[in-house]
Amino acid sequence: MNILQQLSDEMADTTAAVTQAVVQIQDRHGGVGSGTIWNTDGLIITNAHVVLHGHHHMRVSRDLSVLLPDGRTRSARVVAVDEENDLAALQVDASSLPIVTIGDSASLRPGQWVMAIGHPWGIRNALTAGVIISTGDDMPEIQTGREWIALDLQLRPGHSGGPLVDVEGRVVGINTMISGPEVGFAIPVDKVKAFLQQMTV
Repeated sequence: MNILQQLSDEMADTTAAVTQAVVQIQDRHGGVGSGTIWNTDGLIITNAHVVLHGHHHMRVSRDLSVLLPDGRTRSARVVAVDEENDLAALQVDASSLPIVTIGDSASLRPGQWVMAIGHPWGIRNALTAGVIISTGDDMPEIQTGREWIALDLQLRPGHSGGPLVDVEGRVVGINTMISGPEVGFAIPVDKVKAFLQQMTV
């Protein structure tokens, strides 16, 4: 087996494991986004814009449902929202769920391969791969003062809230934004960790 085939098979195996912890989120308006199961008892991380609706005065949708990887549908309640960093935490009534492996984002470097998993246009567990362009809070093309991971890969509506993973299958970010046909942005996973720490204080 040549090295490219081996690498391809290893990446396919890695992402197959991660997709077991990626959910589809819907509301009564028909919105579709993705979420990442964070613990076995039903804590799910997604983007704030996936669970908020309304114009100017954003409101939390009260009719959210989550399609779990095993095909079950569960009602979800929003337990925390951070609009500034576009993060939200949901809770579903479930146990013994598959979870992701959490990585860190401080050591990410331009040129590293990453993969984004989500449900673009409602297609379940679609994957796109590419490389990191840059990281940090100094990106003129996007809101400054916030840390981002800029990506040379295709994100589509429905990828939002899904995991960005490295080649070892560790979550290093949460997919959040499209900027042009080939550039996407993700929230660094270290920001998610901080969000969860504040939520439990």
